This record gives sequence, structure tokens and C-alpha cells, in this order.
Amino acid sequence: QVQLVESGGGLVQTGGSLRLSCATSRRTSYAMGWFRQAPGKEREFVAAMSASGGFTNYADSVKGRFTISRDNAKNSVYLQMNSLKPEDTAMYYCVCSLTGLATMNPRAYNYWGQGTQVTVSS
Repeated sequence: QVQLVESGGGLVQTGGSLRLSCATSRRTSYAMGWFRQAPGKEREFVAAMSASGGFTNYADSVKGRFTISRDNAKNSVYLQMNSLKPEDTAMYYCVCSLTGLATMNPRAYNYWGQGTQVTVSS
């Protein structure tokens, strides 16, 4: 089984930055991504990266502000979040797809972490 543990969430003011980390139980050789869900809202796609690192997807709402990256030596995946807005407030989930292909479709992801909370105050 692939286990995912997120960290790095917290409380920041509008315009601030956070770097989310996802520690994996295996060498990072799968497609990885991030979803988020705010109270009362549907879970939404944030970002994803293929196993090769050669292909990325970003939600329009975060494009230009968020960056997904990987460090295979540390078995970790990161989400750098800059210029945070109150609308970014949500529980953020790290996800893993055994297909190795980045996608916006949540059904493609086999494993999900427990989430880390990000709160942006206005």
C-alpha cells in the first residue's frame, strides 16, 4: 500500500505563502497531485504532476500562484502556494495515481492522504 502524510498547513494572512509537503511510503515514482475541499463545497482539483515530472496540470484558480514539485530522493511531493487568498482556505489532500499520468479526474487517484488544513484570513 502507498501511504501519504501531508504537512505544512496553517493559518496565514492574505498574500502570504505556505509550502505543503507530502511524505510517501514508497519511492516517488507515481503521478502525484493535490486536491482541496472547503466546508460545504465539493472537492476540487488543485495540481498534479506525472511520474516523469514532464507534465503538470493546474486549476485555473491557482495557476501562476501554486507550484507542484517532487523530490524522489526524499520520497516527497510539495505544493508551494504563494499570494494566498481567502478562497484558498480548505483541507488539502495529497493524492497518488498508479497510472503515472497526471489528471484532473479524482477517480484516477488510488491513494489519498488525510489532509492538512490551510486557512487564509482576510
